[in-house]
Amino acid sequence: MPILAATNLGLSFGTRTILGGVSLSIEPGERVGVVGRNGTGKSTLLKVLAGLVKPDAGEVVLNRGARAGYLHQDPKLDPDETLRGAAEAAFEQLHELHRRLDEVFHKMETAEGDELERLMKLQSRLETEMEAAGGYAIDHKIESVLHGLGFSDAQFTVPIRGLSGGQKGRVALARLLLEEPDVLLLDEPTNHLDIEGRLWLERFLTEEFRGAVLLISHDRYLLDNVVTRIIEVEDARLIDYPGNYEDFREIRHMRRLTQLRAFENQQTQFKKEEAFIRRYRAGQRAKQAQGRLSKLERAKEGSLERPAEMGVMRLKLPKADRTGDLVVSARGITKAYARDDGTTQTLFKNLDLMVSRGERWGIIGPNGAGKSTLVRCLLREQTLDEGVVNLGSNLKIGHYKQTHEHLNPDETVVRYLQGVILRENPTQALSEQQARDLAGAFHFSGGEQDRELGSLSGGERSRAVLAGLLASAKNVLVLDEPTNHLDIPSAERLEEALRFPEDERDDEAYGGVLILISHDRALIDATCDHLLILDGRGNVQVFHGNYTDWHEKEVERQKAQAAAEAEAKARRETADRARQAAEAAKAAKPAPSSKNPLAKLKTEQLEERIAKIEKRIKEIDDLLASDEVWKNPVKGQALGEERTRLAAELEPLEYEYFSRGM
Repeated sequence: MPILAATNLGLSFGTRTILGGVSLSIEPGERVGVVGRNGTGKSTLLKVLAGLVKPDAGEVVLNRGARAGYLHQDPKLDPDETLRGAAEAAFEQLHELHRRLDEVFHKMETAEGDELERLMKLQSRLETEMEAAGGYAIDHKIESVLHGLGFSDAQFTVPIRGLSGGQKGRVALARLLLEEPDVLLLDEPTNHLDIEGRLWLERFLTEEFRGAVLLISHDRYLLDNVVTRIIEVEDARLIDYPGNYEDFREIRHMRRLTQLRAFENQQTQFKKEEAFIRRYRAGQRAKQAQGRLSKLERAKEGSLERPAEMGVMRLKLPKADRTGDLVVSARGITKAYARDDGTTQTLFKNLDLMVSRGERWGIIGPNGAGKSTLVRCLLREQTLDEGVVNLGSNLKIGHYKQTHEHLNPDETVVRYLQGVILRENPTQALSEQQARDLAGAFHFSGGEQDRELGSLSGGERSRAVLAGLLASAKNVLVLDEPTNHLDIPSAERLEEALRFPEDERDDEAYGGVLILISHDRALIDATCDHLLILDGRGNVQVFHGNYTDWHEKEVERQKAQAAAEAEAKARRETADRARQAAEAAKAAKPAPSSKNPLAKLKTEQLEERIAKIEKRIKEIDDLLASDEVWKNPVKGQALGEERTRLAAELEPLEYEYFSRGM
């Protein structure tokens, strides 16, 4: 039975239809991704399901007793509350249960008879509800979620009013995850998360959260790793696809090809009919031609449309001038700044770096690690504390920044693109049609091309700026979070434009140097072959390969480090136990060897018996942790008794062994 179901939802804003009689259902524990172009109604759909927007028609039904939690893009938080306190507000229900339980205990002090029995039943019920709501072990949950979303212990006491917008968004996400509703409705939860935060969220949603998830995201890797079903919002309809995002792309492409073939076949048939009508309209078969004309006109009224995106034109980028072999050379560069509390934050120190012609560098790291500052220093736009940077010859640098204050809000998209190219590359000025072709390649269609920049959304302005930048024949592109406001189709269009040319004849691909700051793992993987990894503590790792290569090696490194730490801990514990056993053996003053049967054993025999017992104890511990034994209490009791006996047998053996000075 679905935990959340919507039937025949209809919603319009003025003359524009957002949802045209759509239906969907979410099963308990299901993970569903919602995708579609910006402006198609994805966020509105989630608000309708959350009960925040009332549809014009249809209904939404949530299972009785179930709770749905919605991630607000503009969360309402108490500005005077601390960061940790705001997250702990997720447990308001638990705190109320604690208060009620305290009242019950207070009343039980004087209650008697039936009243006491009633209070005892209430106590039992409240304790059961408390256990279900998290019990007394909420501190660890709160800290685990806040750490996972990138907050440090030092930030826990910071008041909400002192946080940035992105940090407030992460606090709202933390509180929602801690509430553990039965259905999570997440609208772009990764908007303010760095790569580590996105990886943590993936693990949380797949390994810890047990409820259902309906997720809007432009993070393709998140959709690949979390969801098992995709819903596409298009033309006020919902189209269902099984599988993750990669499966969706493949199935959708095949559907689009089928639709395109049907469209083209229909157009071919229309042309044949039109040719027949023109040929016989005035002859002896004029009556037949007129009848076929009427039939053709009726057919065109319900004709197929060309599938979306199948008609998007290819983008032909202008060839950039060739740079010198060495583009950027940095030696011993260091940058730090003073924090408000008087301490110093080192962003990077003693970094050596060489960027050569044709290389693609991705820069990743936690929020606030200094990625944008590093780029500005490499471009010599910002001064260094130490070190020197040299730039190569014949560089034409295009720098995409996260803010676009330089835009004239009164310019249309087409006029803006014409002006950019004329200013940056006068010899390759664009005609109006060429500017419209460029705008169309970045998903500006029809009347959108004549809209003023000031009326565009953040994502639309980003697309316009990127289109102008990529068409300006720059041989060094520096892109700072270019996909922050882009939907998936636009991000994939950018990815196509940035791919490296396979040969010199590939005029559509960008062949210059790329320096990319991004948390978009799919974009980094597709476009970068070198990485700079900042850790937020002043260290920078240089890696030659893409993100997936680095991440796999990093996971192996972390596993090896954890294993080494566990081994070192085990050695310390063994040494401590050996020392304690030796001290206990010495203090016990064992009986003379004639009365101590263990004294007759050789040291090698003692070692053999100790090793055999320890091995069996480990085997028993592994068995006791298995599901099979947990389901068999008799077997578990027998193993427990055997372990107790072996531990008792092991103690005098260790005393004897360590008393010999081993």
